[in-house]
Amino acid sequence: QQYPDRYFDVAIAEQHAVTFAAGLAIADKKPVVAIYSSFLQRAYDQVIHDVALPQLPVIFAVDRAGLVGEDGATHQGAFDMSFLRIVPNLVIMAPSNEKELGDMFHTALNLPGPAVVRYPRGGGEGIKVEKSHQLLESGKATVLQEGNDLAILAIGRGVGIARDAAEMLQEKGIRAKIINARFLKPLDEKIICQAGAAQGRLAVLAQRGI
Repeated sequence: QQYPDRYFDVAIAEQHAVTFAAGLAIADKKPVVAIYSSFLQRAYDQVIHDVALPQLPVIFAVDRAGLVGEDGATHQGAFDMSFLRIVPNLVIMAPSNEKELGDMFHTALNLPGPAVVRYPRGGGEGIKVEKSHQLLESGKATVLQEGNDLAILAIGRGVGIARDAAEMLQEKGIRAKIINARFLKPLDEKIICQAGAAQGRLAVLAQRGI
C-alpha cells in the first residue's frame, strides 16, 4: 500500500520469482521474496544457483513455516529448515515474537548477502512492534533466563514453549537456562557448547507452526 510501484505479483511462478529477485539484486535493489515455505521448495534450484552461490542480497520472507492446520497437507512448511540449512551463504533467522520479526527484517536488509526470515502461520504473542529496530549480530544467540540444572535451546515459537516448560520445571525445583538461538544458520556454537558443558543437559526446541 505504501509503495505500490515496488510490488510485483508473479502469481504462482515461484522459480521466476526467485530469479527475478536475483536480477533486481544485481541491479543494486534489495528485493524481498514473500513466499510460503512449502512453495519455496519449487524454487530450490534458483535459490541455490541464482541467489546463494553468487551471494546476492535477496531476502526470503518465508511464511507458513511449520504446521499450518486446516491449510492442508500441500501447505505444511515441514522441510524448509532442513533444505535451507545445507545451502551455502544463507543467513537463516526465525523470530520468537513480533518485535524480533521486525529486528530480523531490519538485520536482513543490512546484510551483504542472502537472508531468510521464517515465521509461522497465525498471530504472534501480542507484543507491540516498535518503529525503530535493533540490528542483530549474525549468528548470535541470546540468553533469556539463567539456570544451572538444564539448558533449553529454542528458536521461533519454540521460545514460548521453552518458557512454559521452564516454569513447570521450576515448580519441581529444576532451574532451566533458556537460550533463544534466533539464527538457524549460522548457529551460535560457542554459547551452545558452553551451555552443554556447564549444565550437562541440553534440550532443543525447534520452531513449530501452531
